Amino acid sequence: KIAVDTLDEVIKEEYVKYLSKEGLENLLKIAYEIGHNKIKENAVGDKEGMGTTSTTAIIKDDGCVIANCGDSRAYLIRDGEIVFKTKDHSLVQELLDEGLITEEEAKYHPYKNVITHALGLDELKVDTYEVELKDGDVLLLSSDGLHDYVDEDEILEVVIPNENPKEIVEDLLKIALEKTRDNVSIVVYKVGYGGG
Repeated sequence: KIAVDTLDEVIKEEYVKYLSKEGLENLLKIAYEIGHNKIKENAVGDKEGMGTTSTTAIIKDDGCVIANCGDSRAYLIRDGEIVFKTKDHSLVQELLDEGLITEEEAKYHPYKNVITHALGLDELKVDTYEVELKDGDVLLLSSDGLHDYVDEDEILEVVIPNENPKEIVEDLLKIALEKTRDNVSIVVYKVGYGGG
């Protein structure tokens, strides 16, 4: 809640229409740093050690700037395929990057929930990405409660035939909750969708 409230507050206060994509990246990094520091300030007593992962997207014109810290993710789905996803800050991702395990081994690795960066914990690391958006693209942001339990093929099976972002979220949430007790956060934006 501290992270969400802080990001919301900072972005609303500092966002201006003429910001370039670089300006948006800087705005997100500043917002994450302020959120990180507020969490650390409040992490006392029984709250010591608290932290959170976060993935944020700002859509502007035909593009999108994404910030990521931890193992929450953003996916860009175009023409029935995942054409982009953020990289997790996790031990398993580091093992993948070093070629020590395969994608299949990563799914079932005993340390798959060990994250290397999060807001409020130790040193802050925020990755930013710029992606171009086209009509019909689906931008999906999710916590690991979705993507650790629902594989990418299952995600695509829900997204591809569905026009309505709200129904995509509801269908993915239902599938995830049948497989996990973890918390599940999902946000879907569909470019050009004009429904309610």
